[in-house]
Amino acid sequence: MTGQTTLQTSLPGHALQTSKMPGHWLLARLGKRVLRPGGLHLTQQMLDALDIQPTDDVVEFAPGFGLTTQLTLRRKPATYTAIERDEAAAQHVRRYLQGPQQRCQIGSAEASGLPAASATVLYGEAMLTMQPPSTKEQIMREAYRVLKPGGRYGIHELCLIPDDLPKRMKDAIEHALSQAIHVGARPLTPAEWRQALESCGFTVRSTATAPMHLLEPERLIQDEGFIRTVRFVWNVMRDREARQRVMAMRRTFRHYRTHLAAILVIAVKPE
Repeated sequence: MTGQTTLQTSLPGHALQTSKMPGHWLLARLGKRVLRPGGLHLTQQMLDALDIQPTDDVVEFAPGFGLTTQLTLRRKPATYTAIERDEAAAQHVRRYLQGPQQRCQIGSAEASGLPAASATVLYGEAMLTMQPPSTKEQIMREAYRVLKPGGRYGIHELCLIPDDLPKRMKDAIEHALSQAIHVGARPLTPAEWRQALESCGFTVRSTATAPMHLLEPERLIQDEGFIRTVRFVWNVMRDREARQRVMAMRRTFRHYRTHLAAILVIAVKPE
């Protein structure tokens, strides 16, 4: 119990009331590990497509609690650097790092402070969606600056489908998501994600989508395993305020499931 209490009090936003806490922090507090919209499968697919090798210099923007960090380090890149805005999250990531070639530094994805043309692989998950258009562009341009020519860039985000979804529906979904997760959410259609990357100089190599089933039982078990899923459900059920928040999130995801998905895009900085 002491270990669980220590973990909870070291999470970002732990001092916030449950009713005010951003949705991803709340889910983490309740024991959910995988917080990416396409689940662990799409994260693994992203890493496979990025083809990280022992010669690669890897940068991760906004690593969160370090799950993808661990998967990346298993591929033994030459160097790994994480840029994380939140010190509490950075402390979690640092638990997985070993040696001077692996580091997590405090900074912002739109102005990382990293040298130009210093990475061969760069990726970020579930963070661009939460940014307004101008910041999305700043982050993509920063990724372009940091990557070497020929470098690979991966994103794993929320998307809206189909490409010709009417604006009024987009606005309704944005509003509903923002109300449910207590963070501004501005997902793009697949065509818009592609266009955003191309406008920053990238060449899009591949895309893939997956259902947005973050809080569905089958996805929970796939991502967390049976035991962790049981613990998560137990934590949700015994905390009335948290249960109301989680159920509200799931109702929103289900209500808009026809138009909500997760997307993976792999892009390259031209040589």
